[in-house]
Amino acid sequence: MIAVCPNPFRDSGLEITKRVTEILRREGSETVVCPVFADQAPGELPGGLEIRSLKSAAAGCDLAVVIGGDGTLLAVARELYDLPIPVLGINLGTKGFMCALEPGELDLVARAARGEYQLSRRMMLDVKLKRAGETVYSDCALNDAVLHGYRDCIRMTAFCGDARIIRFSGDGIVLASPTGSTGYSMSAGGPIVEPTGACIIVSPICAHMMGARSFVLDPQRKISVVAERLHGRPAYLSVDGTAGVDLANEDVLEISRSEHCTLMADLGLKSFFDIAYEKLN
Repeated sequence: MIAVCPNPFRDSGLEITKRVTEILRREGSETVVCPVFADQAPGELPGGLEIRSLKSAAAGCDLAVVIGGDGTLLAVARELYDLPIPVLGINLGTKGFMCALEPGELDLVARAARGEYQLSRRMMLDVKLKRAGETVYSDCALNDAVLHGYRDCIRMTAFCGDARIIRFSGDGIVLASPTGSTGYSMSAGGPIVEPTGACIIVSPICAHMMGARSFVLDPQRKISVVAERLHGRPAYLSVDGTAGVDLANEDVLEISRSEHCTLMADLGLKSFFDIAYEKLN
């Protein structure tokens, strides 16, 4: 079974969703529609499209076709993080670095239904937020974990193991995977990394420090960031663009390579370098 996961705010009237399910059915594939970012009760759409939550349908699926932008794909990847289900993105967003297809290429979904793709394994990050030694929040990120002030500068110290690598005041810090290198990390001045690579990228955001630079670290490193001297200034942690978790003074953000990875269905249409060149120029 193939899960078709539309963002109904991008796919108005689910018109693209209907076309995709028709293509998949012509290939003999059973489909289920699992909307993202929408509280829709299980049921059917006009045309006999079954609607279920991705959580309830995932165990019986062998492919997820995501219709939206990178944010939609991130949401699906996070839902499937512990399941070996490949994800194929159709870009209805702006940049769409992670999406393999554009709206004019819908017919190529048939190739994915036939299994005519290569698996692209994407490293993920385990995220823990500790307060007074206790884990108060945990997550798994495909793109990044961001520690950020709401309005004011905050002070942070980042460690690689026991070694301090940077201490600064600024807007925040991004800890990104290779896939996340073309997101907020790049906007903060971080490097572009081939998404199938393995590393952890540490990028300060608007640091009040002349020598502030990004670090590209071995994927086996354990990274921690201490939120220091907030003095009542509000700050938060956001994972893959989700709603923030409020921080307290001396909270510690811990990042490490996850044992889980996201599987992307690569149809071989363009290289990562072709995509980066087109979308960044």
